[in-house]
Amino acid sequence: MSRGSKKAQWIRKTHLFRADEYICSVCGRSYPKPYDFCPGCGARPGKVKYDPHWVAEMEMMDILFDDDEDF
Repeated sequence: MSRGSKKAQWIRKTHLFRADEYICSVCGRSYPKPYDFCPGCGARPGKVKYDPHWVAEMEMMDILFDDDEDF
């Protein structure tokens, strides 16, 4: 398959305490920025889809620190 012939999109995964990562929807590899084409599989993502992963991370922090105290 030639470079750029696969349909794909970047999935922007936002984290709470670290930099965003961009995941190719075709091969699943992760990169620090959205390139014009995926270096791993050669797909050409047309757009970026947002995945607010930081929300799940924040919920876990809330559970760990138990901020819901009763007064």
